[in-house]
Amino acid sequence: MHLDRHWIEQNIPHHGRMCLLDEIIEWDAQHVRCRSSTHRAANHPLRSHGRLGIACAIEYAAQAMAAHGALAAGIRAGAVAGAAAGGAAQPKPGFLAGLRDVQLHVLRFDDMPADLICDVLLLAGDGGTALYEFAVSCGAQRLLRGRATVVFDANKRLNGIYE
Repeated sequence: MHLDRHWIEQNIPHHGRMCLLDEIIEWDAQHVRCRSSTHRAANHPLRSHGRLGIACAIEYAAQAMAAHGALAAGIRAGAVAGAAAGGAAQPKPGFLAGLRDVQLHVLRFDDMPADLICDVLLLAGDGGTALYEFAVSCGAQRLLRGRATVVFDANKRLNGIYE
């Protein structure tokens, strides 16, 4: 079941040009695969000095993680059909708290001719954090891979510490 850019923008924090994903190609409770052509845009919001460095592809993976979180919230809420129709259960807000084992295989990716494919796999999660493995590729070429830790409801957790 494919989900379009409109669905993605409604269910992740990024909108307009900063929403980097074009489509969710496939997904389940543990995995999401997304497609994007935005890396070729001359007005890409992450371009610097006329180029798009490969480390910026981590943002594509982070947005795929956010989309997966929205989809997984829908699965838990029994709203899978509703996810495709336009909405998902509201996921918990989160932020990228750490990166591990990141491997950069190219220097830049704005010159890649084909669409990007971003895969994220949920390795572990407890409701307060999630550990994802991610990879971004273009055709058969792997551009980068790594693991990321996402922390949810950080403001609530910090407020509890300081109260």
